[in-house]
Amino acid sequence: MTAEAIATGPRAGTAATGERPLRIALLTYKGNPFCGGQGVYVRHLSRELARLGHSVEVIGSQPYPVLDTVGGGGTSRTESGGVTLTELPSLDLYRQPDPFRTPGRGEYRDWVDALEVATMWTGGFPEPLTFSLRARRLLAARRGDFDVVHDNQTLGYGLLAPLGAPLVTTIHHPITVDRQLELDAATSWKRRASVRRWYAFTRMQKRVARRLPSVVTVSGSSRQEIVDHLGVRPERVHVVPIGADTDLWSPGPAVAEVPGRIVTTSSADVPLKGLVYLIEALAKLRTEVPDAHLVVVGRRAEDGPVARAIERYGLDGAVQFVKGISDTELVDLVRGAQVACVPSLYEGFSLPAAEAMATGTPLVATTGGAIPEVAGPDGETCLAVPPGDAGALAVALGRLLGTGGEELRARLGAAGRARVLDRFTWARAAQGTADRYREAIAARGARR
Repeated sequence: MTAEAIATGPRAGTAATGERPLRIALLTYKGNPFCGGQGVYVRHLSRELARLGHSVEVIGSQPYPVLDTVGGGGTSRTESGGVTLTELPSLDLYRQPDPFRTPGRGEYRDWVDALEVATMWTGGFPEPLTFSLRARRLLAARRGDFDVVHDNQTLGYGLLAPLGAPLVTTIHHPITVDRQLELDAATSWKRRASVRRWYAFTRMQKRVARRLPSVVTVSGSSRQEIVDHLGVRPERVHVVPIGADTDLWSPGPAVAEVPGRIVTTSSADVPLKGLVYLIEALAKLRTEVPDAHLVVVGRRAEDGPVARAIERYGLDGAVQFVKGISDTELVDLVRGAQVACVPSLYEGFSLPAAEAMATGTPLVATTGGAIPEVAGPDGETCLAVPPGDAGALAVALGRLLGTGGEELRARLGAAGRARVLDRFTWARAAQGTADRYREAIAARGARR
C-alpha cells in the first residue's frame, strides 16, 4: 500500500467499531530500523495504526526513524489518518564516522545539551534521559494536540511530568538483562566498571517504570522480567505480541537455495546475541557438512570474542558479514538460506525468528527468553536448543543440512510460516495496541 493510501484509505478499524480515530504521539529516542528492533517496531506499528485510521506523529531523534509516511519530515503533521515525523534533534554524539565526538561551541543550545555531553564524557549513556527532557518540553508546547502519548522504551524522568494526554509505554524487555549479560562476559575489573557506568541509566528506568500507569510488552517472558526486574505491578503490564511484515517476508520460489547457507542476525560482540556459540557450532558442523557456511546480517568486529573464534577455528572463508543492504536484499538473503538461526542467550521477542519463519525458511533457535513463544514447539515449527550450547546448535543444524534433511526443512518451513500468519502480524499488533490506548484514555477520564 502506498503512503497516500495509508493516509486517505478506508478506516477499517475505526469504522468497524464506530470509535473515533486517535491522535497518537509515538516517541522513540532510537528510531532507525537498522539500529535494532525498536526502530522496526516504530516503522511497522505506526504504519498499521494509520491503516486503522489513526493519526500517528512519530517524534524521534537521531538516527531518525525510517517511516512509511506522508508529507515531509521536520515538523509536518496531519490531523487525521497517516504517519508523519517530527524531528527532535539531539547532539548525535554516537554518529558515524565520529562517535563519542565533542561538539563545537556553536552546537550547544541549552542545559540539556550540556547534560548530554557531560554524561557522555563520564562514560554514561545520556540519550534516554535527555530525549525525555526534550520530549516533555515539546509536548508541553503542544498540549491538546494528542489523545495519547506512546513512549517506545525511553523510560526517562521527563516523561513523569504531566504530558497533556495519557501515557502508554512499550518495554520490549528490561535493559537490566543486557547489563547483566555484559557484566558476566566482562574479563577485567576495568571492563566491569565501564559496563556499570554505561548502564547507569537503568536505575532511572527502574524508578520510572514503577510509576507508569500502563505498560505494553511483546511477550509473556518479557512481562515476567518487567515485573521481576523493574518492580512494575503485574496488572499494569499487558502483552501485545509484535510480528513480521508478511507481505515482504514471504516465500520466494524464484530465489535459488544456496547449499549449506545458514543466516543469522547479530551484532558481532553483543553477548546477548550468542554469535560466538554459533561460530563454534559451525566449526563442529563443517566436519560433517563441509559446505556449511554462515552469513551474518550485522557489523563485523575486527577484534573481540567472535573475531578470535573465527580465527581460532580457521573459519574466515566460511563466515561472511553483510550490512546496509535493502529490505528486499535482506529478504532474498534469508529466502536463499537453507537454515535460519537465532543463537541468542535472551530475546524479549525475536523479530529475526518471526521474519525468517514468515519466508518459510526452517529455523534453529535457542530457548532463551521469549524465543519459544515465537518459534513454537521443538520439532513442530523449529528445532530448539538450550542457549549457550554450541554442541546442541551443531547437532540441530546438522539434522537440517545433513543427508536426508530436505523433508525436515520443508516441513518446518511450512509450519513456521503458518504459525506467523496465525499469531504474529503487525495488523494484530496495531489493533491490540490501539485497544490499550483506549483503556488508558478511559482510565484517565475515570480518575478526573
